[in-house]
Amino acid sequence: MNKKIKASAAIVAAFALSFGAFATTSASAATTVKIAYQGPLTGPEAQTGTDSIRGVKLALKLYNATNPAVKVELFNGGDDQGDDAQGGTVGAGIAADDAVIGVLTAYSGPTIAALPSYKAKGIAIVSPSATRACLTDPTNACYGAPVFHRIVSNDDLQGPALARVATNGVKDPTVFIVDDQSSYSVGLTAAVKKALGTAYEAGDSAAKGAVSDFSATIAKIKQTKSNVVIYTGYYADGAKFLKQLRDKGYKGVYAAGDGVLNSQFPKLAGKKQSEGARLTAPTVPLDVASPKIYAAFKKEFKAEPGVYSTESFDATNIFLQAIKAGKTTRADMLAYLNSSSFSYKNTAGITIKFQASGDLSGSGLMNQFVVKSGTIKLNGKA
Repeated sequence: MNKKIKASAAIVAAFALSFGAFATTSASAATTVKIAYQGPLTGPEAQTGTDSIRGVKLALKLYNATNPAVKVELFNGGDDQGDDAQGGTVGAGIAADDAVIGVLTAYSGPTIAALPSYKAKGIAIVSPSATRACLTDPTNACYGAPVFHRIVSNDDLQGPALARVATNGVKDPTVFIVDDQSSYSVGLTAAVKKALGTAYEAGDSAAKGAVSDFSATIAKIKQTKSNVVIYTGYYADGAKFLKQLRDKGYKGVYAAGDGVLNSQFPKLAGKKQSEGARLTAPTVPLDVASPKIYAAFKKEFKAEPGVYSTESFDATNIFLQAIKAGKTTRADMLAYLNSSSFSYKNTAGITIKFQASGDLSGSGLMNQFVVKSGTIKLNGKA
């Protein structure tokens, strides 16, 4: 081997060695972090959690398929069954995993119960569906700042919308409200009552927890001759209530908020009994928001998206956008979301920004839906 060849070989070897060192350094720099979904994955409200976590999983799959430097895994163990009492325990378990740098929370009550753990550890929340107004009210004990953010409108907007939708076209409405005493239900009920004004004359009834027999409540409704009934709880009991209400001959309007907006609601209530039910929610169906992502969802899960699938997909992508920007610690993630320069373009192409309270900037969105032939249909803005 002559000197030129030896020199060339030495250069190649040195280059190879340096490239190998660079490759090793890059590989060692690649890390794995986690985000968590806290919501109902088992129990009577499981369909809502299933619809939402599928949006999370799709976003993660699309991201990880790009071979990013930082891989993102889904924390396993965020099932709170939509139960306020379980929220604190589940939240503490999530916060104890140091790899978790962000969490999506589904229901308002469990979110409020988990807040002490998330605040103590400085873990950012981006909720796709927790609507109780107190979470972003600085004067309230359940105020979630600086960790809580949501990408949906709150019940200060949903309450008046639900009141309008429920009484639309009804001559001299008298409204009876039924709530389930959950944190979400209590907050929405208060907002609806305030919006109804003189239309709220009939009365209300608390149906705490899982109720099997609504006979006493239905008797009150008939006694007051209410021509509008508003249910402010969740879909499993809301469906049972509506079925019994219709089976006992009630002909008036039945309306409910986003807790009832679920594909299982008409099935549980019955096709005939659920016909014409009026619903409100700050959600956009995935097929409306993005036909492309809708097709990917159906291909991945062999199922239709459901309530808050769109928002869960977007909330996950907010975290992923931050991770792409190098925010891979809890502190950096939280600072990123709380920065005045933060913005995110959602699936429908709308730019999202957060107020200091964690609420969306801007006027917000509320849609109305109606049950037709056993299916929930979008019926325009509420």
